[in-house]
Amino acid sequence: MRGVWMMAVVLLFAACQKEPTPPSNGVPFGYTTAGYLVPTDSGQGRKGDDRIYAPNIRFPLEQAPAYVNSQVYGIGGYLGAGGSLCDKRNYQYPWHDNYCEKRGWAMPLCPTSTGHQGNDIRGATCERSKYYAVAVERGIITSIGSYTVYLRGESGRTYRYLHLASNSLRVKAGQRVERAQRIGLVSDNMGSTSTSIHLHFDVKETLLVDGYAQTVFIPIYTSLVDSYTRLLRGKP
Repeated sequence: MRGVWMMAVVLLFAACQKEPTPPSNGVPFGYTTAGYLVPTDSGQGRKGDDRIYAPNIRFPLEQAPAYVNSQVYGIGGYLGAGGSLCDKRNYQYPWHDNYCEKRGWAMPLCPTSTGHQGNDIRGATCERSKYYAVAVERGIITSIGSYTVYLRGESGRTYRYLHLASNSLRVKAGQRVERAQRIGLVSDNMGSTSTSIHLHFDVKETLLVDGYAQTVFIPIYTSLVDSYTRLLRGKP
């Protein structure tokens, strides 16, 4: 009898350790390798670099599910397959890295020295002003632009949140914020124009690059995978 009871405890413990997965067309959370961009003509990613540059950050969206993928080369993107930006294929796993996608920005850590500065993140659905972006660590809001919020973390990193709805912001310049504190709602705000509904999230940090200290946009994909996995486990 004692053996049966012990087995029940073991099974219960194992069940509790299973990673909960938010509904996403019945597909469990998955992600492709860092640096492998989709499609292949979208640029050259930083392959072979699995370092978590921003360890222990909180995932920048308050809730799961969320989807990291390209806004430009995804369905409905201006260089992607035709269709709607709200196509369900843009809202499913696996994730795809889009750091270093083709852009004109100077990017010392990208293979071509230019590229996309961060990663784009869609909320659970293609709905404007529904999902909150949150502070990934304790810090101070240093600046707010027409569509950009800057957070300087206690770690020394600078985090940028782009395309939040201006009328939804819950922070102001100079304000101190706590980890997981709400910042604003994900939208398509791009100042005088609009973009797709998503959060562009990037991070600047001072690193040694070619032997010199430089403040650069760091690869953030693996840090997002790490923080999202913790969010799914209920330990963000």
